[in-house]
Amino acid sequence: MGNEPNYGFFAMLDRMQYIARWGLMRNSKKENIKEHSFDVAVIAQCLALMYNRNNNSEGSLQVDPYKVACLGLYHDCTEILTGDLPTPIKYRNKEITRAYKEVESEAARTLVNLLPEELSDEYLSLLDPQFKGEEGAVTKRLVKAADKIAAYIKCIREESSGNKEFLSAKETLRESITALDVPEADEFMRIYVPAFGYNLDQLNGNG
Repeated sequence: MGNEPNYGFFAMLDRMQYIARWGLMRNSKKENIKEHSFDVAVIAQCLALMYNRNNNSEGSLQVDPYKVACLGLYHDCTEILTGDLPTPIKYRNKEITRAYKEVESEAARTLVNLLPEELSDEYLSLLDPQFKGEEGAVTKRLVKAADKIAAYIKCIREESSGNKEFLSAKETLRESITALDVPEADEFMRIYVPAFGYNLDQLNGNG
């Protein structure tokens, strides 16, 4: 037992709780990437289920909702090593975006080196996915939409607490979600997101 190798991958993932999001903003409640990743995963799975329902004719492409959810769960893991680079900086120009993608890929490889060799390729496909073909393109759009919706919901939470700091970000995110042209994201925003402004009695149907 004492001679068995020790691998630090999952202990490193646990440190996601220490990486704060929205570093340039005044937060009424801090949000870390571990919390955010859960939100993205559950939203992404729902978007995938919606997509399959909306594209259920014979011969239509179907995506794996559990794979989509898993990619959402792991989409920010590399920020354990890179930190959360604010969006205005990350997408300031193509050169910065491309350089940051390279840094993320290197961080993914560093993390999977903390696993047994027989698992490293499997986890690299989650931490640094290569979205190929039509299914890959759809999956990428769904995860990206889920990421933005989760950020939008964070803005709602902050606004509900009386913090006006996120009003501009909320509007920008709403526009960017619409610009994605993902019908499932628009549907989610329409039928699920308004409830995030409800109190507990309203959520229970007693309001």
